[in-house]
Amino acid sequence: MDRNLALEFVRITEAAALASARLMGRGDEKAADQAAVDAMRRAFDNVNIDGTVVIGEGERDEAPMLYIGERVGRRGPDAPVIDIALDPLEGTTICAKGGVGAISVIAVAESGKFLHAPDTYMDKIACGPDARGVIDLEAPAAENIRRVAKALNKNVEDVTVVILDRPRHADLIQEVRKAGARIRLIGDGDVSAGIAPCWPESGIDLLLGIGGAPEGVITAAALKCLGGDFQGRLKFRSPEEKARAEKMGVKDCERVFTRDELANGSVMFCATGVTDGPLLQGVRTLPGNRAHTHSIVMRSATGTVRRIEAEHNFTTKPGHLGTQMRS
Repeated sequence: MDRNLALEFVRITEAAALASARLMGRGDEKAADQAAVDAMRRAFDNVNIDGTVVIGEGERDEAPMLYIGERVGRRGPDAPVIDIALDPLEGTTICAKGGVGAISVIAVAESGKFLHAPDTYMDKIACGPDARGVIDLEAPAAENIRRVAKALNKNVEDVTVVILDRPRHADLIQEVRKAGARIRLIGDGDVSAGIAPCWPESGIDLLLGIGGAPEGVITAAALKCLGGDFQGRLKFRSPEEKARAEKMGVKDCERVFTRDELANGSVMFCATGVTDGPLLQGVRTLPGNRAHTHSIVMRSATGTVRRIEAEHNFTTKPGHLGTQMRS
C-alpha cells in the first residue's frame, strides 16, 4: 500500500475531528456524529482512491453517509482499490459530554482483507506486543490475566484490565476482581482502550469485554501495526444481525477471529484526537481562527508510527471549516 496515502488519510481524520470538536460538550451526540460524518465524506472526495467502506456507520438504510458498501474517493486513473474501516467519531457520548478519549479514525487495507460484518457486538480481548501469543478469548478471564502477568513479568495484582462500564459486564468485572487484578472502567471509546496496552505509559495491560464489532476490526488493524494481539467473536443482538453477517460472507458465526483474520495483509491506521485521551490530544482552538490537531498514523508493513501535530489556519484554508470556527 502506497505510503504516500498516509498523509491523505490524516487530512480526512483531521477534518472529521475539527468538525465534531466544535460541538464538544454541547450534549448533542447526533449533531457531533453527523458533523464528523459530513466532514469525513467531503474529505474523501479529494483523494484519488477507489475505496469501499466495509466497516462504517451502519447498513445503507440506517446511515446518512459512509454506510457499509459505500464507494468513496475520486476513483480516477490508477486509483488504488482499497477497503476502508472507519469511525468518524469514535466516542460520540464522550464528545457530547466533553469527556476523555474521543477520536476520529480510519483503517485501510487492500481489497478483501478486512472482515465484512454488520454493525453488531463483538467479544474482545487485546494486549500489547510483549504478551502477544498468550491470550485466548475462550479461556477464563483469570487465566488470561495470569498469562499476561507472566509475559509482562508482573504480579497479577499489578495487571490493569480495561473494561467498558456496562451491565452486561457485571460477571466479568467480578471475575477480574476475584483474580486480584486492577480494573479501569470506561464509559466509551474501546478503540483507544484496545490500543492502550501497546503504550506502556497508558498503564493498561489488557482489554476484555463486549463492544462494537466495527471498533473491533479497527482495533485489530491498529494492533497489527503495533505488534499487539487481538481476538474477537461476533455477538449478535438479533437473528436479523446474524442473517446479515451470513449474507456478508461470515461462514462460522461462532468463530473466534484472530487479529490477522480481522485485518489481513498490509494495513494502515490513522486517527486524530477530538478530546484529550490516552492515545491523542484533542483539538485545541487557537486565537485568530486557528486550531491545533494531534494525529497518529501507522503502517503494518514497516511498523512505523508517526505522530503528527498540525496547526490549521481557517482564514486562508479553503473549505467550510473556517466559517464554522468563526461562528
